[in-house]
Amino acid sequence: MKTNVIEIDQGDGQAPSQDRKASLAQSLRHRILSMELAPGASLDEVALAEEFGLSRPPVRELMRQMAAEGYIELEANRAARVASMNFDSLRNYFLAAPLIYVATTKLAARHATKAEIDGLKRIQEQFRAAVEGNVVDDRVLENDQFHFAIGKMAHNPYLLPSLCRLLIDHARLGRTFYQPRDERMDSELAEAVQQHEDIIDAIERRDAEAAGAVVLTHVNLARRNMASYVTPEGVTVPVEF
Repeated sequence: MKTNVIEIDQGDGQAPSQDRKASLAQSLRHRILSMELAPGASLDEVALAEEFGLSRPPVRELMRQMAAEGYIELEANRAARVASMNFDSLRNYFLAAPLIYVATTKLAARHATKAEIDGLKRIQEQFRAAVEGNVVDDRVLENDQFHFAIGKMAHNPYLLPSLCRLLIDHARLGRTFYQPRDERMDSELAEAVQQHEDIIDAIERRDAEAAGAVVLTHVNLARRNMASYVTPEGVTVPVEF
């Protein structure tokens, strides 16, 4: 399974504190996106500090940072928890997703550089390989990287934070879409791969309207399966939005 966890070399002593803090951040993000840590799960600061050789203050600082990013939730006098996924949060996700994906993709078609488009093509190659290799975690993570890259290509500092927050729940919900359960879902996964190619083509042609139309179709394709099939522990899936 592909991971983004930074290896720690403790050879003749521990790695610098910042390296260990970065490793903890990468590990927590991966555990949350992969659903290894379920929505609403409590996070033990003491255990995490011991696991990564850190004192409590940098762990608390990281928790505040990740709460600002949307990965976890903090409340007074309670342990930090993985961001929940309930009726309200999922309803808000499905309402916001089309708006944000369309906006960022249309702007990417207007502002992306050739180097950025080339980078998007490389990510798409990795995504296609993950789909063909039948590795669910890699499918989810490469899809996340694909849409994040488009968000950066939009060159809009107001939209990118919203997209990053959206991608957290997209990754968690997407584990169902990227693990097909029947022939129809297999077919739709192949369709999603082609839609990525069509998005790249529209961006490269500077056709913002076409790019927006394709990504809207792409979002709706995934939405049907996410809403119908996703039932991870801790999640209550609304029937209608």
